[in-house]
Amino acid sequence: MNNAMAISWKNYASVDSFDELITAGGRARPGAGKVVQYLRSLNDDELRERRDAAELAMRVMGITFTVYNEGDSGGIDRVWPFDIIPRIIPSREWEQIDAGLQQRVRALNMFIADLYDQQRIIKDGVFPKEVLKQSVNFRKQCVGVKPVMDIWAHICGSDLVRNSDGVMYVLEDNLRVPSGVSYMLENRLVMKRVFPELFEDYSILPVDGYSTRLFDTLASLSPRPADFPTIVVLTPGIYNSAYFEHSYLAQQMGVELVTGSDLMVDADDCVYMRTISGLGRVDVIYRRVDDMFLDPEEFNPESMLGVSGLMRAWRKGNVAIANAPGAGVADDKVVYAYVPQMIRYYLDQDPILPNVPTYLCMDEKQRKHVLANLDSMVVKPANESGGYGMMVGPAVSKRVHREFAELIRKNPRNYIAQPTLSLSTVPTLCDDDVEPRHVDLRPFILSGDSSHVTRGGLTRVALKKGSLVVNSSQGGGSKDTWIVETSGKS
Repeated sequence: MNNAMAISWKNYASVDSFDELITAGGRARPGAGKVVQYLRSLNDDELRERRDAAELAMRVMGITFTVYNEGDSGGIDRVWPFDIIPRIIPSREWEQIDAGLQQRVRALNMFIADLYDQQRIIKDGVFPKEVLKQSVNFRKQCVGVKPVMDIWAHICGSDLVRNSDGVMYVLEDNLRVPSGVSYMLENRLVMKRVFPELFEDYSILPVDGYSTRLFDTLASLSPRPADFPTIVVLTPGIYNSAYFEHSYLAQQMGVELVTGSDLMVDADDCVYMRTISGLGRVDVIYRRVDDMFLDPEEFNPESMLGVSGLMRAWRKGNVAIANAPGAGVADDKVVYAYVPQMIRYYLDQDPILPNVPTYLCMDEKQRKHVLANLDSMVVKPANESGGYGMMVGPAVSKRVHREFAELIRKNPRNYIAQPTLSLSTVPTLCDDDVEPRHVDLRPFILSGDSSHVTRGGLTRVALKKGSLVVNSSQGGGSKDTWIVETSGKS
């Protein structure tokens, strides 16, 4: 058994990175003082007990994710990796982040609505036509559709990172089927079990109202006025890596979890759910199925995951789908580079949260710069997720640099590059000590008849020493995120 050692902050140092809990001088950051002091007071056995209690809670609660290895036909269910030292953000800083995320999602929704309608942003020369022309997520089937309130991305998960300069940047936006919110909620439940005394001493903003807010957001999209519209969560099934989350959210909202075979579109172009009492009309579908598998009539004809005629029912306004088909046109890392321009164009405002500096390989001048500096760049494909297909320049060989250079030259539209950031760190319990590990943060933004940003989000942590890849599929874990009220004292 690995034994956690009693924590001595004198030996803790995060080199060349901003640490979220401890300053370079070894002092606790604002809001972190009680946690730092409390953790220091625990001996070896007490730390081990807390860590083991968290892992046991994860097992008992069935909090898992599925890992698929290349070449395997089936996945491996693993207990969600969780570290018991929280990430802390002062509430005053969070207010600005909250405002910046809401601003960003408003502009993104206006952008998506514009692309499927008049395309004013292209006509006015703000967004290049060729970027849209080569988009793999633009759905011609959605042109002319006007969803309720003109909102396309009802649930967005934007990834934030803090660089060594202490500034929080938006790394990317996830607008297709963003995942991870269930782990954020479960992390909080586990922490309350493991450290109940800290929740008595701290004023930590709650996250447990998310499921109610999600239900209210979905209900506001219903085509039929009703106090309790019929809402379902559409899952690809038990073999999907995020199935735990699908079932969890359905249970928390008190709605049915369905697969495509549970639904049908009748001659009236309405969606119905098959029940033991007969057919019941469905008003809102929270879909966790990719566009291309939603409706075999419109997309992949071999799909067994979707519902034949679903797009027809949606276009006629007989059912709401969240997120709307086609919303993924903005879930593109090339499109991401234009979000600051979108905010200025649609909202006439300066962006509150900055983008990470981004080079577009489709631009000849920027491509030359990227190719000349691959050893210091992070190169990403435009539409991959989960940390797949990317290259972290400083961490790979010259051979990999050459391979990516060839990929970029063959398909420059498909690649962007960013400088390698020194992601902020949080103290993390490792085998026999507490060490800094790099983190990002995924808050979730709901958009319906009102908007809401989770008070914190899913902090993902790169458990491998020195790694910048935080995705669970790539060996990452998570931490609870505390937004705390501060009074100027730590």
